[in-house]
Amino acid sequence: MADTPAREHRTASRVTTILEIVAASPAGVRLSELAVQLDAPKPSVFGLAKGLVATGYLLEDEGTYRLGPALDTLIAPSRPDLTELTRPVLQSLRHQFNETVMLGTRVGASLVYVATAESDQPIKYTAPLRHRRPLYPPSAGKVLLAFWSEHRRDAYLQSLFTDADALANARHDLDTVRRDGVSFNRGETLPDVSAVARPLRVGDRVVAAIAVAGPTSRVTPQFDAIAAALVDAAAAAQRRIS
Repeated sequence: MADTPAREHRTASRVTTILEIVAASPAGVRLSELAVQLDAPKPSVFGLAKGLVATGYLLEDEGTYRLGPALDTLIAPSRPDLTELTRPVLQSLRHQFNETVMLGTRVGASLVYVATAESDQPIKYTAPLRHRRPLYPPSAGKVLLAFWSEHRRDAYLQSLFTDADALANARHDLDTVRRDGVSFNRGETLPDVSAVARPLRVGDRVVAAIAVAGPTSRVTPQFDAIAAALVDAAAAAQRRIS
């Protein structure tokens, strides 16, 4: 049962989406806006929002919803945040290659970048923070996906690919990532952007990925050098978070 692929549950998805919408709107969100963004009936959204108010995850002020104290009070990290602990490592890599460096984690079945050290070159890759994106084919997502169980990984890939050849290629790609501990994105997400990533572990568990990304013309000639530098960077980051 523990290895059964997770599937979306409508109520759970609506609750988490409400929280994400409100978190992205510091001025607050009204019920009508939530209903539109969820494409759900107002009465249903109203009941969920009121439930979140009752448990402290939302605050309501004259019909406008904002994040409540429960998030900070009940589930705040008990130790320094992963982004703060790894920031010096990201900055060191950025200084070495002057390309954008990202720290990516898995949120459900999505990749989310939680920290970045941006290149200062005029033409660069800018990674949007705290936005969900697919685990495949971004390099950081490949790293996170490659270390899932084969059953769970295949269930995810089958939700993406209907073509048998494309599915087989993705499986082979992830098998290689798991074997070598490094992933490459050769313009698969954006034609002009390429990236390299390695896993960040706590014990035997992959908790994040560090990736370096930039224009394909600049990054691909440095693939080997970046991959080698990421070995030391990941080790340094792991020492900071362990």
